[in-house]
Amino acid sequence: MEVRTRFAPSPTGFMHLGGLRTALYNYLYAKKMGGKFILRIEDTDQERFVEGATEVVYNTLRDCGMVWDEGPDVGGDYGPYVQSDRKDIYLPYARQLVEKGAAYYCFCTKEELDERRAAAEARGEVFKYDKHCLNLTKEEVQAKLDAGLPYVIRLNAPTSGETTYDDVVFGHLSFPNDTLDDMVLIKADGMPTYNFANVIDDHLMGITHVMRGMEYLSSTPKYNLLYEAFGWEIPQYVHLTTVMRDAQHKLSKRDGDAYYSDFIEKGYLKEALINYLALVGWNPGDDREFFTMDELVQAFDIKRLNNAPGIFDMDKLTWFNAEYIRKMPFDEYLKMVTPWFEQVLSGKNLDYRRLAELMQSRTEVFNRVPDMVKFLAEMPEYDIGLYNNKKMKTNPEVAVESLRMVKPVLEGIEDWSENVIHDTVMAAIAESGKKNGAVLWPLRIAISGLNSTPGGAFEIAYLLGKDETLRRLDVSYEKLCNNA
Repeated sequence: MEVRTRFAPSPTGFMHLGGLRTALYNYLYAKKMGGKFILRIEDTDQERFVEGATEVVYNTLRDCGMVWDEGPDVGGDYGPYVQSDRKDIYLPYARQLVEKGAAYYCFCTKEELDERRAAAEARGEVFKYDKHCLNLTKEEVQAKLDAGLPYVIRLNAPTSGETTYDDVVFGHLSFPNDTLDDMVLIKADGMPTYNFANVIDDHLMGITHVMRGMEYLSSTPKYNLLYEAFGWEIPQYVHLTTVMRDAQHKLSKRDGDAYYSDFIEKGYLKEALINYLALVGWNPGDDREFFTMDELVQAFDIKRLNNAPGIFDMDKLTWFNAEYIRKMPFDEYLKMVTPWFEQVLSGKNLDYRRLAELMQSRTEVFNRVPDMVKFLAEMPEYDIGLYNNKKMKTNPEVAVESLRMVKPVLEGIEDWSENVIHDTVMAAIAESGKKNGAVLWPLRIAISGLNSTPGGAFEIAYLLGKDETLRRLDVSYEKLCNNA
């Protein structure tokens, strides 16, 4: 049997990380088993449809390296792959169920349903449709249809006994039938509901493994009632736990940690994000943490999916990202970091290549880069307490002497290259008898205003250029003299 998995998102906006992980696991399993990964767009809920959201799905999956074997834009033997294009398929199936007594026409109006819902709430009960229209005779139903009354078609769910099924992640599950609602299969506008179209499409497309979020655990018994009513084979279920920010909180749009695009815009690498996301809810059974997509395919095993919520640890992701950045080819890093330099250094005519050499090992997430390098554009305000450093044996008084000594040395340098700056200053320090740290620490503070910088005094002086280095040195020296 060929394994066929599917990712079936609703085009309602950006790609949530939970949805992206669902797509990833479906893709990995299909490829591991030599099967097919199908993309289907489930747009039956037109009220929630967002223009352009389908393209977001396409672009995100392609960006992450998940190429589908069948789908709306590539075709296949089981199309169309957009549910709104399949509208005419569903009603005949619903009518088959009506003929079998597994479903029925419902003519209750919204007002009538609202009234019954309010009455149930007043009694402290959870509202469930009361099968009112199930009692209509065939003649009464036909008369209403002939009169053109609006209707929906509902599932005729059993009210006694249990419905059970087996799930790869959660094991054997059982649900009392008296908790099941007579869900709507066909809406008044003729469109199928998500739940009904889902079952029909999965069957017609030959889906063998349904991998989806655990929020569908309680709906699955109703899906199985449909499979059984049609006499169809039930697929293997693999319900995935929720991706959480921590034990109590889900990922949220407000916190900027819910969508794939949030992380890409912040400067996380897609490779790092996919690698880490694969491990949020699954483990390879050994100590490996870093995987290419091909390596994930080889390692993936649905039996190693966790049944506890997957905690999406931002610190762990950031660590992954930093490791990926460090391993990047330098020219690729330079290309990616340059726009982030430009945000704060545009027009300063700095040597971005040298700055990138200093920054690559320090970069964790690209959106942090501007704050780390903006001191090169404008000297920040700083407290002279930064000159205090026990290890370097410096303080503001020592700094005054050191800057007084090093300024004419810097002024005398004609070839303002990093090597010349280094050799000239180091020779002057040796001649003066001072300790290296007693000069270089104050110099770095004087021209950067920061306790921590990419590179030391020589690298910063080179990047700033001679004129800006000396200008900053003058300002800092005067500040020291006034306050020391």
